[in-house]
Amino acid sequence: MQQLIKLLKDSTHTVVFTGAGMSTESGLPDFRSESRGLWTKFNPDELANVNAIDQNLQEFTDFYRFRLSEITKYQPHSGHEILAEWENSRRIQGIITQNVDGFHHDAGSENVMELHGTFRKFHCHDCRDDHDREAYLSGDVHCHDCGGPIRPGIVLFGEMLPQDTFMKAEQETMQADLFIVLGSSLTVSPANMFPMHAKQNGAKLVIINRESTPFDGDADVVIQDRNIKEILSEVNELLNTKL
Repeated sequence: MQQLIKLLKDSTHTVVFTGAGMSTESGLPDFRSESRGLWTKFNPDELANVNAIDQNLQEFTDFYRFRLSEITKYQPHSGHEILAEWENSRRIQGIITQNVDGFHHDAGSENVMELHGTFRKFHCHDCRDDHDREAYLSGDVHCHDCGGPIRPGIVLFGEMLPQDTFMKAEQETMQADLFIVLGSSLTVSPANMFPMHAKQNGAKLVIINRESTPFDGDADVVIQDRNIKEILSEVNELLNTKL
């Protein structure tokens, strides 16, 4: 822990990378887990594909309305709020996330690069016009202008990743002298390239995840088997005590 605090104090450009482990500590279910019961009604692997909009629109809509209803039951935890405070005080310079729940924005972070899109925004699949997510949750699922299907602003299988977001994330990564991974298994490509790009560019690499990752051997600090929000709270308290 002391090494992590020293790295944070010495850093001039810190970038944080978050994965599913950051969100599950808010209580948000891992939607790919068969134990959550989602698999008894839906097949997430099929409905996460862009082809489902054309081939199975009703089930696609039911699935994503259900996912949105689940997300709205939860909120950012203290770890999200600490990261927002650190950004505001220039302790960190940006957050790259694999998560689509929007919790970083909800907590107050601004420079957030959402690699896989977000449930904070909805749009028409055909004409791309923006639509209100609360209206979608209430059953307003077709575009008022063209009649096309409304869908969440997340990246589905079969779609291009957001290149502008990836370019911005790459720029932040190349500026980093400290890169901190929170709650990611680092097994999903191409998102998992950012920690290694940072390390190869000379940054210190910290990986905080309950399980081991393929890049633990390259990290300068590895912390496992602990809650992320507890670690961030402890680090924040020690940083404030020593200021």
